[in-house]
Order: sequence, then C-alpha cells, then structure tokens
Amino acid sequence: MTQSYRIAEVFNQQQTLLASVEQDERVAYFYIWPAEPFRQQFAVRGCWLRNLLPAPASEDREAIEQGRPPLLSAAFCRTLQAEPILDPAGLQIIWEPGDDGAALWYQGQLLAVIPGWSLYQQKQVSFSAGCIKENRLTAPLGSASTNDYYALAEKHRHFWRDWHDGHLWEPMQRDMLKCYESHYGESLKYYSIDQGSWPPMAISQHYHQGSWFFLTLGMSIRPMPWVDYLYEDLAPHYRRVELGMAIDAEVMTEENAVQMASALASFAHFPWARLSWLGEGHTLTSAVAPVGFEGFILSGELGGEAGQFALPRREGDKVNLLWTSPVTTAEREFAEAEENGGQQLVTRLLAEGGGPIFRPRQQLVESQE
Repeated sequence: MTQSYRIAEVFNQQQTLLASVEQDERVAYFYIWPAEPFRQQFAVRGCWLRNLLPAPASEDREAIEQGRPPLLSAAFCRTLQAEPILDPAGLQIIWEPGDDGAALWYQGQLLAVIPGWSLYQQKQVSFSAGCIKENRLTAPLGSASTNDYYALAEKHRHFWRDWHDGHLWEPMQRDMLKCYESHYGESLKYYSIDQGSWPPMAISQHYHQGSWFFLTLGMSIRPMPWVDYLYEDLAPHYRRVELGMAIDAEVMTEENAVQMASALASFAHFPWARLSWLGEGHTLTSAVAPVGFEGFILSGELGGEAGQFALPRREGDKVNLLWTSPVTTAEREFAEAEENGGQQLVTRLLAEGGGPIFRPRQQLVESQE
C-alpha cells in the first residue's frame, strides 16, 4: 500500500480547521481537515496539486476504488510529465482572515486555493495552478486577472503581512472609539477581551443619559464564516459586525452591569470558535444573562434610529452594530423554532416599546409545556 506523508500543516487561528499538504510517490494534495468537534458537521476538503508520475490518459479509477488520492488525468493537466516532489521548505499555508479557507504558496508562487465558503456545501471546490480544465478534483487557478480567488489570495497575504507589522490596530481602535464617543460620551473603561492573541478585541464602557453602554471593538477585523456562502454578492453588507449592550443604570448597579456585559467577551469570539456567524434575530445563551432570562437576541433594528449609526468600514465592507437584548428560555425557543422566528421576536419587542436599553419586562411569548 502506498504511504502518504504529511509535509506541511497549519491550524487556523481558532484551531477549528487544519490545512495540510500530503504527498506519496504518486501525487500531492492540499487538504483542509475539520478539527475533532466539527468532523460530524463538515467534510474534509481536498485539492489536487501535482502528479508525481506521468499523467494517466483516463481517470485514475483504481486509486479512487482503493480510497487513495487519485492522479489527475492528462486532459486536465498543465504538465503531462511527472513533476518533482514538493520540498516542504518551500511551502507556505496562508489562512483567509475569515478562518475557514486557505491558500498554498510554493517557493513564492501561488499553488492552490480552497475558498472558505466551500466548507458549507457538499461539492469539492478548489483551484490548482497545475490544472487547465475544471474537473471533479479541482479547477484552474489561472491568474489574478482571470480568477477572483487568485486575487483574494494575494490580498490575504498582504493582510497578514500588514497585521504582522503591528501598525493597524491603533488607528482602528482610535476610529472606533471616536465613533462610539460621538454617540455615548467619553469611554470610561476599556476591557481587553482578546486574551493576548490575534486579533485584538476589546469592550468600551460608556455612561450616557442614565444608562451604561458597552460596545465591542475588533470583531470587524475579520469577516465571519458562512456569510459569503449564504449571501454571495451581498456578503460585504453582512459579514462584519460589532456588538453593543445597554443597561438602565436605575435597574442595575455598575458592577452588575459590567458582569452582564461580560457576555460580549464570549460572543465576540463565537463566529470563529464555532465556525458560525451572527446576524439579525440570532440568539445566544449566556450564564450572565439577568435573572429570569436565559440569553440574548442580537438585533440592529432594536437599536432604533439612534442606535443604528454607521461604523467605520473595514476592507470596504459595511460593519453592522448588533444590540444584545436579554430573552427568556421560551422566547429563545420561539426565535429558534422557525427560520424567521428571531425577526418575529424582534418585531414583538419593538411593538412593546423595546429598544437597546435593558429594563425589566414581561415575557412576550407563552411558555411551552
């Protein structure tokens, strides 16, 4: 039996996915593997890189039937002769900022791309420099002028280089705080929530017109998983968010308000830690929800006109501010029961005079026995 060797591997930022390069004496492939908690949810994705034997005239059925990585047949190969084995020292794996796709560079040249959105559907989608015609193993990588994914891979490489230089956070931080302070006054306290790892993230605390306001900074550095797949061309309007929470100071002390707002610290990591996304009407459970409530609903609409102000754009994308409002167990179940249940609950909250500022209220749906 042919032995395959893993010659490169790199986890993404949250260690939810592993990108690897594997080769034997026949063929080389690029893979993205889900980490253990996600193996039931997502399939392994693969991309043919090069044949290390002469390209076969027809499909490599024998390898497929034996569960081995197949050679790519001659009709789809840029080079028909056997190519040299890959030198591990020349390989560089660069993850997309969204943490769900990756590109493979070899000796400074782009060799392959597995786009992040391909994780969320069944068909294998990848692009290889050695391919000249689309097939079930991969598709042509082409060039930056012919393939958007080639251009994106170059953009992502520059993204990581620029962030590695360490100069991007301070101006972003300054712009975000300036935006928040223009609406809610001076930032009174500032809490780092990135645990010392990239990307930098924080919560800014404000006091405005009798209420405590807490707003995240840094979530919008990265686009969220799933959104490119779900929204396609409209994704730039939905894939970046920041979160806000507001609490009436008459119903909660500052200490208790800070405790409740600590939910934002875990929510800020949620999309990339869970390979998920956050949007209008989504719900999240939390142990620090106020007494009588189980979690929070996220909504820009709940912010009303005053709470739906424009945030600084990131990489040309719109950044949405989602307000987090406590919900009961029954309300969460109602929101999750139907596709638009969250939106229905937001509509009910607005009809009852709800807004971004938390104050005690009655449950808006009947409990299910």
